[in-house]
Amino acid sequence: MFQRILTVAQQEVRIGLRNRWILLSVVILSAFSMALALLGSAPAGTLDVSRMTITVASLSSLSVYLVPLIALLLAFDAVAGEIERGTLLLIFSSPMTRSEFLIGKAVGHICVLLFALTLGYGSTALMLAATGGGDPSGFTDFARLIATSTILGFAFLSLGYIVSSLVRQVTTAAAMAIGIWLVLIVLYDLALLGALVADSEGFFASRLFPFALLANPADAFRLFNLSALDANAMVGGMAGVAESLPFPPVAALASIFVFAGAAMSGAILLLKRVSP
Repeated sequence: MFQRILTVAQQEVRIGLRNRWILLSVVILSAFSMALALLGSAPAGTLDVSRMTITVASLSSLSVYLVPLIALLLAFDAVAGEIERGTLLLIFSSPMTRSEFLIGKAVGHICVLLFALTLGYGSTALMLAATGGGDPSGFTDFARLIATSTILGFAFLSLGYIVSSLVRQVTTAAAMAIGIWLVLIVLYDLALLGALVADSEGFFASRLFPFALLANPADAFRLFNLSALDANAMVGGMAGVAESLPFPPVAALASIFVFAGAAMSGAILLLKRVSP
């Protein structure tokens, strides 16, 4: 079982490292993170915090937009692409089970995503350290950001597998993946903001809003990371929300795991109904 999963994962890593999207992702992550490190760390002196901490706080918000998009672009053709290429029937005729196939895909994609994040954000951490802006706690913040970004990526990889298992055309899967990104990353927060404005002192604001944040892995990711940095003074907003939540910030991290596990389980169930 593990050997079959590892075989699929190795194949996905090889494909991923040859994929121009991954190279572009590394370049984008590096460029944006270095720009934030160079231009966004001006408040460090006035706030008495390190440049690394300021940078990680900014990257936490950046990751909410980039990491889900990269993950969905990795995953949208995981099944639909195999159908279009005519290779899915060959794969399913082997002793490999469908769950092993999808888990292998996920392991490979997570490795590729972790590679892109480590290069993209790690280069910024090294640059800050080389210019005198690094400290041990800052490296810990960067490591936590990379780890939690990978978990967030896994949640959206799983959503991509669901999309890829529902359709048989890669173009349709790509359109649906972009739609998911738009809804969960952009429209969801706009809807929450509108509901808060309409009911700023009512039941939604006091009872439902905190759990609405947990329901979206992107919001839960941002909430956990900014809370871990104690970033109220730096960024306000989402970090300040953590002070009034009816649950500890670690619950936000747990909710991402639950979301990812449920989405991955759903993708496996859907794949079992796919006919090559």
